[in-house]
Amino acid sequence: MSLADELLADLEEAGDEGEDGLYPEGEGGESDEEAGEGHVERGLEDIPEEMEVDYSGAESVASIAKLRNSKQFSEIMEKIAIYVEKQRKNSEVSGPVEADPEYRLIVAANNLTVEIENELNIIHKFVRDKYSKRFPELESLVPNSLDYVRTVKELGNNLDKCKNNENLQQILTNATIMVVSVTASTTQGTMLAEDELKRLEEACDMALELNQSKHRIYEYVESRMSFIAPNLSVIVGASTAAKIMGIAGGLTNLSKMPACNLMLLGSQKRTLAGFSSTSLLPHTGYIYHCDVVQTLPPDLRRKAARLVAAKCTLASRVDSFHESTDGKVGYDLKEEIEKKFDKWQEPPPVKTVKPLPAPLDGQRKKRGGRRYRKMKERLGLTEIRKHANRMTFAEIEDDAYQEDLGFSLGQLGKSGSGRVRQAQVNEATKARISKSLQRKLQKQNMTYGGKSTVGGRSSVRDHSSGTSSSVAFTPLQGLEIVNPHAAEKKVAEANQKYFSNMAEFLKVKKEGEGK
Repeated sequence: MSLADELLADLEEAGDEGEDGLYPEGEGGESDEEAGEGHVERGLEDIPEEMEVDYSGAESVASIAKLRNSKQFSEIMEKIAIYVEKQRKNSEVSGPVEADPEYRLIVAANNLTVEIENELNIIHKFVRDKYSKRFPELESLVPNSLDYVRTVKELGNNLDKCKNNENLQQILTNATIMVVSVTASTTQGTMLAEDELKRLEEACDMALELNQSKHRIYEYVESRMSFIAPNLSVIVGASTAAKIMGIAGGLTNLSKMPACNLMLLGSQKRTLAGFSSTSLLPHTGYIYHCDVVQTLPPDLRRKAARLVAAKCTLASRVDSFHESTDGKVGYDLKEEIEKKFDKWQEPPPVKTVKPLPAPLDGQRKKRGGRRYRKMKERLGLTEIRKHANRMTFAEIEDDAYQEDLGFSLGQLGKSGSGRVRQAQVNEATKARISKSLQRKLQKQNMTYGGKSTVGGRSSVRDHSSGTSSSVAFTPLQGLEIVNPHAAEKKVAEANQKYFSNMAEFLKVKKEGEGK
């Protein structure tokens, strides 16, 4: 194990320190016996990977594997045999499920399966250390522990049994058998003594017997979980349901647990006793390793485990109140899970290049009336634009601009259009002049000046220039030079303000308002 792997393992242990104390074993109605089993399980899990236990010096397998001959193992197996013969009905479950004696047996049996797994790993290590003297290469060729034990029992000292062995064909594949037979012919191992071979056979028999007991426990638990937690069993299976119920401390505690903690039940920080070089994934428990989640691709399994944990929380709350004993809620929740799984695995839609829609949209509703009609007439085509849009048949036209080739003025400004009458000017499309602009133009066109007081006649030059003047005598100032048309100018301005075509309404103050 490299230094980097050790550092990562230490960081992983430090991050998982707070998870072990969430729901300790023995809480929520568990007996002391069950709590003790949980401590045994955790003690085996906490064995560091670097500590390789050497069983080559052990005399017999019974000195290291003591579970099969223990009192606890025999009592649980006897109770299971008694309850298997009984026929259980759904109506027998009443009140808290933790008070049911068979439920306690299921929890104890579930903890026993974990201990059996640990015991099988220990026996496999013992057989591997002993048989490496005869066939050291077999460990790398057969990685599965149970297959390795069965193969050792079948071969023994005689490695020539690899050829044409029907029993071995039921254990290993043909390709593996061929590789084992070729390697056995070139191995450097030595023959085992009779007592060593006898101890090996005893260890193999114990491992196969424990494995058989484990499957018997699984069958019993699966047959009884449909009565205790039918909806939860439908979602994750009876075996996984029994495991999470056992580690949570009962169905009632499981129903009170949030989904985020339910997903962590059964998580292990390290593999047992270093029998594998690959460590388990962090923050993954029984739900992550159940069949429902493992059928998905690896990149979707964490997301699926969160979804399944949420649905299991709902199903456990239904089971804790003994509702929906036929599992209808569980089937509905599992159907939702499968629909979401199918949705996640759907291929992305194919991107197709869609053509632009035809610009044939229907006309929108527009307001009518005189104002809209006049606006439409005012914004219509003018006569100049109509002439520019017309083209003469069979005549090459000149371009209007050098930059814009092909742009011409049509029949605008051309003679010989063939029309007899002149085009009528549409008053609605004429350019409009505002009233203020019309006033300015009228003021600019107004002329000042007029008749001279001396000659009595005004010339065209004097009228246009407005410089005609006369001398006037006043009693106050004497001789003055005045414009004789100044008064006429004031009158014209007043008339223009009040009586012209462009006059506007003015606010005139009445006589009585100011008083």
